[in-house]
Amino acid sequence: MSFLHVYHEADGEQPLLSTHDGERIAAELSAHGVRFERWATPAALDTDADQDAVLAAYADDVARLKAESGFATADVIGLTPDHPDREVLRRKFLDEHRHSEDEVRFFVRGEGIFYLHLGTRVYVIGCATGDLMSVPAGTPHWFDMGPAPDFTAIRLFTNTEGWVANMTGSPIASRFPRFEALHGSRAA
Repeated sequence: MSFLHVYHEADGEQPLLSTHDGERIAAELSAHGVRFERWATPAALDTDADQDAVLAAYADDVARLKAESGFATADVIGLTPDHPDREVLRRKFLDEHRHSEDEVRFFVRGEGIFYLHLGTRVYVIGCATGDLMSVPAGTPHWFDMGPAPDFTAIRLFTNTEGWVANMTGSPIASRFPRFEALHGSRAA
């Protein structure tokens, strides 16, 4: 289930706000230029559905986003709990970083957690099947797919080189709860 927890950057233990209401999540994030949407999902795709099948299932939505935001290409990324490099891939994005273009993900299946460092707040967004998340270029953030990642997501790009993670060097991510602590999180 999708959720939002907002923390002060100095306190990763007590959220200032917690909700799982999709409209509230979208409104809170929109105030910071962050796009969050819930899309209808067609018939469930197999875990091993290939890129062509996934993109075909969401062709209209992907075309709409390309037209609205100037994205040039879309691809599909997915991981399962038995992936041999799951630990390395998880660690790769657990520290605060930025990208020179928007980071756009639509969760076809499974879940992951985005952490956005916006001013003096950290917005923790649990994304699940049907959620679209767009982190604006230059936004300090990190992502946790959990110790047993199990998701498929569509990624959209204007320029694939812009999606390189530029690490900030900040230790902030270590002060906030990881996927294991938040998995299945519900509004208080």
